[in-house]
Amino acid sequence: MNFLKILKKSVIDSQVYVSLTGTLFAVFFMEEQNTFRFPSVALIFITYFSGYLYTKYQYTRHFFKILVLNAIAGIICAFLIIHNHNEIRLLKWFIIVVLGLLYNSFFLDVYIRKIPLLKVFYVGLVWALVNCWLTLPEFDLPIFLISFFFITALVLPFDIRDMESDTVQTFPRLIGVQNTKYIAYLLVFVSNILAALYLKPSYSLAFFLSGIITYILIYFSENKRDDAYFSFGIETCSALPFLFLLIMEYF
Repeated sequence: MNFLKILKKSVIDSQVYVSLTGTLFAVFFMEEQNTFRFPSVALIFITYFSGYLYTKYQYTRHFFKILVLNAIAGIICAFLIIHNHNEIRLLKWFIIVVLGLLYNSFFLDVYIRKIPLLKVFYVGLVWALVNCWLTLPEFDLPIFLISFFFITALVLPFDIRDMESDTVQTFPRLIGVQNTKYIAYLLVFVSNILAALYLKPSYSLAFFLSGIITYILIYFSENKRDDAYFSFGIETCSALPFLFLLIMEYF
């Protein structure tokens, strides 16, 4: 039990896990497009990690330390881009970072997280841009839509978890838990159809298998469940396409 608590605090609560799963989701599409590069992987992980730390700690006494850490992370990311890519990639990265700041920043009178119902789509938008735009020479619409629908579906269970504590209107509070799940099912279904149409066969199969697990986890999502169900179980879904791909290729 103590080991699990330590694991949760050091990996999940530290934002390492969500950053890792988001990075693996991007790696899945990088592999499919033959654009995999280690500097790009490092760039994506550092960007996600610093962004989630900023969101989590901006109202705490640790915020100044996080700002310093984010400044260092920004310098490292800029170095990775300039040294390994070009100024276009730097501009793309900067735009995505700004979009992340607009999601939840204390210095804004109105930020995205305060706008009713918009949060789930905005998170899907930012993750999708990382996958279809940041790592590719040109914007890829199918990858954008696959990522957008899938990640939006994964954000909805978190709204179910937080429905009693959220201060803004969310789908579970507006239409109920069950109807929110129906929306999530539909979004996963659409993303799987698009994956079957546009991704290579082995990649679409890996995505399909991930969709099955995602359906199950969404089905059992309830407000009363422990936070680990969401912060570990649901978060893992975004890493599943890459993990299933590894299993099919090496086992």
